[in-house]
Amino acid sequence: MNERWALAPEPEGDGALLVALGPDGLPAGEVRREPDLVAAVRSRPDVARWVWRATSEVYPRLLAAGVRVERCYDVEDAEQLLLGHEGRLGEPRSAAAAWARLRNAPVPPDPPARAAEPGSQDSLFEPVASAGIPFDGLLQVYAEQQRRHDRAEHPGRMRLLTAAESAGMLVAAEMHRAGLPWRADVHREVLHGLLGERYAGGGEPRRLAELADEVSAAFGHRVRPDLPAEVLKAFARAGIRVRSTRRWELEEIDHPAVAPLIAYKKLYRIWTAHGWSWLADWVRDGRFRPEYLPGGTVSGRWTTNGGGALQIPKVIRQAVVADEGWRLVVADADQMEPRVLAAISRDPGLMEVAGHPDDLYTRLSDRAFSGDRDHAKLALLGAVYGQTSGDGLKNLAALRRRFPRAVAYVDDAAKAGEEGRLVRTWLGRTSPKAAGAAEDEEAGLPQAAAAEDDASGQYVPGYASTDARARGRFTRNFVVQGSAADWALLMLAALRRATAGMRAELVFFQHDEVIVHCPAEEAPAVTEAIRAAGDEAGRIAFGETPVRFPFTTATVERYSEAK
Repeated sequence: MNERWALAPEPEGDGALLVALGPDGLPAGEVRREPDLVAAVRSRPDVARWVWRATSEVYPRLLAAGVRVERCYDVEDAEQLLLGHEGRLGEPRSAAAAWARLRNAPVPPDPPARAAEPGSQDSLFEPVASAGIPFDGLLQVYAEQQRRHDRAEHPGRMRLLTAAESAGMLVAAEMHRAGLPWRADVHREVLHGLLGERYAGGGEPRRLAELADEVSAAFGHRVRPDLPAEVLKAFARAGIRVRSTRRWELEEIDHPAVAPLIAYKKLYRIWTAHGWSWLADWVRDGRFRPEYLPGGTVSGRWTTNGGGALQIPKVIRQAVVADEGWRLVVADADQMEPRVLAAISRDPGLMEVAGHPDDLYTRLSDRAFSGDRDHAKLALLGAVYGQTSGDGLKNLAALRRRFPRAVAYVDDAAKAGEEGRLVRTWLGRTSPKAAGAAEDEEAGLPQAAAAEDDASGQYVPGYASTDARARGRFTRNFVVQGSAADWALLMLAALRRATAGMRAELVFFQHDEVIVHCPAEEAPAVTEAIRAAGDEAGRIAFGETPVRFPFTTATVERYSEAK
């Protein structure tokens, strides 16, 4: 099972063009024209990897016919990753653009992103046009991408990254087709309990109207709590200066309008984001089918196109209910980013701490913070997210004494970001080139290249321009969060393989959380598959290290029961 085949649907009809590929990525035989794309793939179960322009162009059609492929190579997704690695993120990433660059022809812009349309979920993963590239052009682009992988900083890792993200594209399409089990009747009951009756004409439901009246009564005049500017003006009239209507800032104010205002904001968000209109638009036949976008952010984290699948409020999760006789296996990766930092920095002390499946912060606190778990957690997360002043700087110093290689790893990433250099995850995903570096230099602002070192030769943040420091904070976190996203792709691929012979379906993924919908009797096997997938992803991504990647799993009937 070592064959690779390139495949492209014909512009008209159900046919396809396909050809076997050699080790160099070039055709190893004649291009074949098959009258039926689905039959062409179904008749070749031994193909190890299908190479196609975009997963969204081919795979939904195969899934609709009950055909599942083991592996694919998504040319356009690979182009995005390779452009980033070459410091060219933002250039058109379509296969047509890549082909134009090969021929020194005018490069077409990428087509505008397609917005998901509420109420028409069947179109979310519709096959899209092949963007004006002939099959021969696609083959040339693929062969050149193989050569570009060879020129990468770490070719093997970069190949692994593109393979992992292509696997993520398969998972995303399969999750969309399976859908997240959703009980519309339960959702309506939750909304009625929270918001009260709905009024004719689409106005605010009863509870929101009552809270709005309470806010106005507290101010002594009519105030619309859904308009932040009006709320700020009302506080100003009351002699209270408020910079925003964020909850944490409102909670510091002693005024009778605060409590109903906070309650209103919480319920208003549910009403507008996951209320009755959302339910009517996005839930069909007992399933919520968002369109997942692997690598939707520069760090590699997934996003969704419409539906707000990654921001489902806890109270609304009551509506996510397994089918009768089935269960939801909900798994959260435990302290994923600190464990990833241990693996990528190769810090012996932190790897030893992360080499146990129990609570990492408790072990860390025993090593460096006198048993204070909260202090240890804040210190480590501060190092990753860039809290390098005040107490954060003291915490960083304590971490540096105990775990010097781990702190140096994120420090180096921050310094590179401040200097406007490219920063990569462990596998090679690359941060955007600093947009303001050249402008800072031209304006005479101090660059991070002029940052001073202390007597020990360790990096001291804070000598660069404000924009440069912001870039440094971003890249400090990018190397960890991005490497964690790379690990998550490999975990999903491993879990997909492990559950291939089961009835179980992957139905949800969010950063460090995965949900599998399965028959009740398969739940123990799914739980074990998730555990094994985490360990396998760690070995494949980072090599043989003592670091463990455990999960907290719960087998439940409702998503809300897992929290």
